[in-house]
Amino acid sequence: FPFLGLTVSGGHTQLVQVNGAASFNVLGETKDDAAGEAFDKTGKMLGLPYPAGPIMDKYAQKGIAKFRFGKPSVEGLHFSFSGLKTSVLYFLREQQDIDPNFIQKNLFDLCASIQKSIVDILLEKVAQAMAETGLNQLVLGGGVSANSGLRNALEITNSQVFLPPLPYTTDN
Repeated sequence: FPFLGLTVSGGHTQLVQVNGAASFNVLGETKDDAAGEAFDKTGKMLGLPYPAGPIMDKYAQKGIAKFRFGKPSVEGLHFSFSGLKTSVLYFLREQQDIDPNFIQKNLFDLCASIQKSIVDILLEKVAQAMAETGLNQLVLGGGVSANSGLRNALEITNSQVFLPPLPYTTDN
C-alpha cells in the first residue's frame, strides 16, 4: 500500500487508489460502455461469437494494428468506450460499401486495431493517474485482465505491475 487498482471487465472499468485494506478512493470509472463491453460489441460487428474478447485477443496476435479509430475525450480519470464502438461501426460501414468482404479480408488486423485502441485508452488513464497520485504500483483485475495486449503493454511501463494468473481472470 498504497497502489492503483485497475478493474477491467465486461461490466465495469474502474481506477482506484488503494491506501489500505479497507481504505480506497475511486479515481475514475465507466461512464458508458466498459472495456470488456467494447470488445464484445465490436466483436459482434465483426461477426464473432459472444464473448468476443478472448477471440479478438487471439486474432489480434495474428494481425497488425493498422486501422485507427476515434478516441474518447472524457474528463479526468473516467472511462468511455461508446465513442470507440461508434467509430468502429462507421468505419466498417464505409469499408463494406467499398468492399463487402472487407471484414473477412482484414479480420486479424481489425482485431489488432480495436484491441490496441482499447489498450491505449486504458494506458493513457493509468499514466495520468500515476502522474496525479505519484504512485507507480498497479494491480490489475477483472476478466479483461487476461487480454495479452493489455498485459504486454503494462509489463513494459516504468511501473511495478501485479497481474493475476490467467486462471483467475474469470471468463477469459
